Amino acid sequence: MAILKVIEVLSNSETSWEDATRKAVKEASKTVKNIRSVYVKEQSAIVNGDNVTEFRVNIKITFEVK
Repeated sequence: MAILKVIEVLSNSETSWEDATRKAVKEASKTVKNIRSVYVKEQSAIVNGDNVTEFRVNIKITFEVK
């Protein structure tokens, strides 16, 4: 039986929500090992004038505890 833990992480990107998600996983993997999945809980964006300038995600990362 595997023991799994979930942490919540916030991330942003000037490119896309997908890029923000990738950045969050990459940064979390520096200290969290055995990441198994990511659940995108929320997405939002910052608008400046008529342009989207920043994409934000609130994700849940699931990893196995050894």
